[in-house]
Amino acid sequence: MPFSSLGLPNYLLGALADQNYAQPYPIQALAIPAILAKKDILGIAQTGSGKTASYVLPILANLEGMPAPKGRQVSVLVLVPTRELALQVVGVFQQFAKALPFPCKSMAVYGGVSANVQMQALTKVSVLVATPGRLLDLMRSQAVDLAAVKVLVLDEADKLLNLGFKQEMDELLTHLPAQRQNLLFSATLSPSVENIKQLLLHDPLVVQITPEADHIDLINQTAYSVTNEQKGPFLRYLINSKQMQQVLVFTSSVYQADQVAAKLSQNKIDAQAIHSKKSQGARTSALASFKAGKLRVLVATDLLARGIDIEFLPYVINYELPRSPKDFVHRIGRTGRADNPGEAISLVTVDDEHHFKVIQKKMKKWVTVIDAATTEGLLSKRKS
Repeated sequence: MPFSSLGLPNYLLGALADQNYAQPYPIQALAIPAILAKKDILGIAQTGSGKTASYVLPILANLEGMPAPKGRQVSVLVLVPTRELALQVVGVFQQFAKALPFPCKSMAVYGGVSANVQMQALTKVSVLVATPGRLLDLMRSQAVDLAAVKVLVLDEADKLLNLGFKQEMDELLTHLPAQRQNLLFSATLSPSVENIKQLLLHDPLVVQITPEADHIDLINQTAYSVTNEQKGPFLRYLINSKQMQQVLVFTSSVYQADQVAAKLSQNKIDAQAIHSKKSQGARTSALASFKAGKLRVLVATDLLARGIDIEFLPYVINYELPRSPKDFVHRIGRTGRADNPGEAISLVTVDDEHHFKVIQKKMKKWVTVIDAATTEGLLSKRKS
C-alpha cells in the first residue's frame, strides 16, 4: 500500500518521497486515514514502529483551512514524558512543515532550560510539543492559552500516566476545550491507559500493532552470569573484545549511570551518561553525539530511553536489569530495528537470577546464560 492511497495531500506526498519514505508502516496505514477523518485514535505500538509520523502527517494536513492561532493560543498540543522525546517529535513536525503551502509554527517546551526564552517564542504557535510540568509553569505565567486546542496528542501515554504525572495531567485536561480530537499512543495497553481511554476518547479507532515482544527474533540475546565486582571489568571487556563502536548501556539509577560512564572514560572508552539530573544542554549534546556515531557509549536510565530512537543501533547492554519485564523488552527493542539484526546483552548477578527468569517467561523467550568467569566468557553455557 503506497502513501498516495491514504488521502494525504500532494505536498506531503512529495515530502515523503524526498525523504525516501517508501511505504507506510502498519500503524501509519491504519491511523493516517482515520486522523484525516478527524476520528479519535488509540494507537498501541512500540517505539520505532512509525507512530510519530502516523499522527504528524495527518495533523499537518488537517491544519490547512483551520483558523491561524491568535496570540498565545495553540491549535495542536502534543504531550510527552521527556525532554528528549519532545525534541524528537517537534523535529518530525518541523521536517514535514517545510513542505506546507501555509505557515505552520511548531515548537517544544520542556524543563531544564530558560522559561523566559520559551515565553517569548510562544506566539502564533500551531503545534506545541510539551512536557506536562513546564507546560503548567507557562500556563500559570499566562504565556500559553489552551482554550483553542483542536487536537490533543498523548505520546507515550503509558509513561505519562505512570510516572507521577497524574496530578499534572488532571490539571492540564481541565484547561482544554471539550470539543477536540484526541489521539493517544502508547507502547502498552496498561490499566491507566484503558482508564484514560474511557475518559478522553469518543468512539475511537483502536489500532494495535504487534507488540515489541513479537519482534525480538531479530535480536540476538545473550546473558552473562557475573558478580557485582566483575560487572565493570566485564563490561569493558565486552565493548573492547567485540569492538563495539556504538552501544547503549542501561542502568537502573542516576548514580549508577554516572559511575559506569566515569569508569569507562577512565579506561579510555569514550562514554557519557544521560539522565534526568543532567542539564538539558548536556543531554542534548550527548544524545546528538551518540546518534551521529561520534560517542561510543551512551549510558542511560529507563526514563531517557523514550527519547532514544536510533534506526541502526547495533548493541544494547543491560548493566542492571529493569524492574519491569515490559521495560526490559523496551530496552532491548532499541536494537534490531527496521529489519536489521541487533545484539542485546544482559549482566545477571546471583540476586538477579529469579527476576531474569520472570522477564524471560513474560517475553516468552529463553536466553542462554554464560559464566563470565570462564575463559573469554565463552564456555560453561547453561539455560536459565
